[in-house]
Amino acid sequence: MNRSARIALAVLLSSLALAASARDCRSHVFLDADGDGVFDAGERGLRNIAVSDGQHIVRTDGAGRYRLKARPGRTLFVIKPPGFDLPRRADGLPDRFANQAGDLKYGGVRRSDSACRDFALLPEAAATSPLSVLVFGDPQPKSAQDVDYYRRDIVEPLIGNANARLGISLGDIVHDDLMLLPAVKAVDKSLGVPWLYAPGNHDLDFDAPDDARSLESFRAQFGPDTFAWEEREANFIVLDDVIYRPGATPDYIGGLRESQFHFLARYLAGADKNKLLVIAAHIPLFQTRSDRDTFRRADRQRLFRLLEPFRDVLLLTAHSHTQTHLRHGPDSDWYGAGRLHEYNAGAACGAFWSGVKDAAGIPDSTMSDGTPNGYARLTVAARDYRLQWFNARQAPQAAMALHAPKVLRRGAYPGFGLYANVFMARPDTVVEARVDGGAWRPMTRVLQPDPRVLAENLADDDANALRGDDRLPEATPSSHLWRLPLPTDLPVGEHQIDVRARDPWLGEVLETAVYRLQDAGP
Repeated sequence: MNRSARIALAVLLSSLALAASARDCRSHVFLDADGDGVFDAGERGLRNIAVSDGQHIVRTDGAGRYRLKARPGRTLFVIKPPGFDLPRRADGLPDRFANQAGDLKYGGVRRSDSACRDFALLPEAAATSPLSVLVFGDPQPKSAQDVDYYRRDIVEPLIGNANARLGISLGDIVHDDLMLLPAVKAVDKSLGVPWLYAPGNHDLDFDAPDDARSLESFRAQFGPDTFAWEEREANFIVLDDVIYRPGATPDYIGGLRESQFHFLARYLAGADKNKLLVIAAHIPLFQTRSDRDTFRRADRQRLFRLLEPFRDVLLLTAHSHTQTHLRHGPDSDWYGAGRLHEYNAGAACGAFWSGVKDAAGIPDSTMSDGTPNGYARLTVAARDYRLQWFNARQAPQAAMALHAPKVLRRGAYPGFGLYANVFMARPDTVVEARVDGGAWRPMTRVLQPDPRVLAENLADDDANALRGDDRLPEATPSSHLWRLPLPTDLPVGEHQIDVRARDPWLGEVLETAVYRLQDAGP
């Protein structure tokens, strides 16, 4: 190659390099001393802060500069490190992302030339200890009326006393009508808590041609669908685990995209293996049906391999509109030495905002396993955590519900039972009962429908008109139900039953019921 050709080639390569670098995002992460969101003279860039597009992760240099290639259709975001806060956007969300790329039914992501931007971090305010996180499964309104139920039933009772540093919604933010996304976001804003959102199968753009574009409208409202967030006590990863399959039946399945595995591998490689890792998603990672996969096993196996080095992993999922705890092990592809606990949370909407309305005009909405609609709270302190369930608008001590027959024949075969539904029970929860102050006797855990939900089903069957906007779904076997045959060899009259449930999360909770024995008539 002669000299002229070499010069021409060098000029060409230089031009290509300049063109490529022009498409790179080159911005800063900085400490926003005056709180105006602008990187002003005198403010300092922050070193070693992670910035990602949901696949690649880069870190800032000593001056707070980062460089990441701008890719159409991606959402750029900063991974909030522990010890810092983020400014709030006008819609109440933490100001941590910028979108690129949409022309779908519900608008999608507004197009822009670049998602490149500076990210501001604030000095952390005095953090409450321990870490308290509100966890909402499936708000899932299908109408403005349902949004009002959600506001009055779940959110308003928490305003002013949320006592939380963070909130997470585990998908199905709405029920297919994506026009309701801003309304739900506005309701959540009233809590004044930084809020993170995982997408659900009812949050998809169903007119999208493929999975890659199925969350454009979600991202326009909430930012990235896969990201990390760090607190002193725990690291959080929020994942889109809904794979959209247009034209298939069903049209979605639980799983992860290749780009998400790239992100996870990069993030987890540098994460503290002895710090609690919380992964929030929508679809449970365990199989919920026997006739087909509900989560792609190969994806679960691949994810679990990445998690094996961690001492303690908590999975937060939703979707089922029931409540279950599962300790993963070899039968569900977990071979790590640490604890992998999955909490499949109940729904904020319960049974899809159905059932008989109360005096405030809010539907009963008890879930099919007998759990009242409500929300959970995750508390993380030192090297352990605790989960609690709070029924919507009910006292926090309402941790279980009892069902017992009102009257039995004295001397009858003791084949009629007392049932205790302990909503947040785990497999190691101890549930006992006693009659008339006698000795405590263990109750037997049973996998069957809650009689209270069955009674509502029968009442709906017998009614000549709807008893609410819609009826409760059919009762399904509950994973947290206990039974005790009631004695019939006691004197005629009323007898008191005490039930107590105990475990490290519940402490000890007590509920009371009564039944009556009578002699048969002539």
